[in-house]
Amino acid sequence: MNVLDAIVSRRSTRVYKPIPVEREKVEKILDAGRYAPSGGNNQTAHFLVIQKKDVLEKLVTLVQEAFAKMEVCEGMYKSIRNSILQSKTGNYVFNYRAPVLIVVANQKDYGNNMADTACAIENMMLEANELDLGSCWINQLRWLNEDPSLLSYLKELGLREDERVYASVAIGYPETPDGLPLRKPLDRKGNEVTWIL
Repeated sequence: MNVLDAIVSRRSTRVYKPIPVEREKVEKILDAGRYAPSGGNNQTAHFLVIQKKDVLEKLVTLVQEAFAKMEVCEGMYKSIRNSILQSKTGNYVFNYRAPVLIVVANQKDYGNNMADTACAIENMMLEANELDLGSCWINQLRWLNEDPSLLSYLKELGLREDERVYASVAIGYPETPDGLPLRKPLDRKGNEVTWIL
């Protein structure tokens, strides 16, 4: 698969098989993230690779509890609104039960923290696609990156005091008939291009 094919065919996966992903594949995905560009080549991203089932379940519980305490307000981003409403039902699983969650943290006072993280996440999703694995960008830990309970637990897992989570990516084998990610490109409805010649 060439790079453009990997980009065009990459789709988000939200249903995963409950089977582990081989360590060699996870390491390749991490390498793709670690080789992403960073501002001034600072390389300050911190990757927390979570595969332990009880840790994933604890994060699901903490995320659901945090969102369930929040209220929906007018003009709220629809994904945050949906996270709150689903959490209030008690059935919210923010990571789609993927067997791997790679949390990407960075220094909270670093001006390029979000941009560097975004580059790393995109690289990892493209490598997952090449390896016939599904992936999905996960924002919930970033949206809750100052929640005291969640922050405390993430620090137990290795998050440093001066870091915050800026994105995560769920990885796993897609629950599809052929076991491969959905790869049908979606039509472009936006992302306008203006040429200045």
